[in-house]
Amino acid sequence: MIRPSPWLERFVEHIPVNGQILDLACGSGRHARWLAARGYPVLAVDRDAVALAGLQGLANVTTEQLDLEVDAWPLAGRRFAGIVVTNYLWRALWPDLLATLAPGGVYIHETFAHGNASVGKPSRPAFLLQPGELLQACAGLRTIAYEDGFCAQPDRYVQRIVAVREGADTQPDAPPRYPLHAPD
Repeated sequence: MIRPSPWLERFVEHIPVNGQILDLACGSGRHARWLAARGYPVLAVDRDAVALAGLQGLANVTTEQLDLEVDAWPLAGRRFAGIVVTNYLWRALWPDLLATLAPGGVYIHETFAHGNASVGKPSRPAFLLQPGELLQACAGLRTIAYEDGFCAQPDRYVQRIVAVREGADTQPDAPPRYPLHAPD
């Protein structure tokens, strides 16, 4: 099995265990498989039916073939305890996507950023986040981790965020405890 994103591995413990996770643009499902193996129920969404076929029959995984760049938002009214997006960017989805995050839910997004054209693909600005763009997209959520910069092996520029939709019971003077990790 292909290793999941270290960013997801680091922050998965923040996702509530009692709700479904949306793995958006899941591809072959490396994150869906990894999350399901840890007991999370996962909805794996992609437009590639062949990629989704490899996930059929896996415990804790359901799939939906959706072309999110063409179709109207098909997940309206659903709520997810976690949303995972890696190596995918379609800005028009953000309002609808973030609206599906349940109170207490965790949004984990990691994708290519400005500067990536200097080291490879993707190189088109439409597929690269601008500085601070994920922070702006998640402005209504509580950001618990954010990075924007260069990563090696393979060389790439990335932006990534972990953000939480705080619940109605959150007290401003007693924020939820999100454990910090010492640098590796």
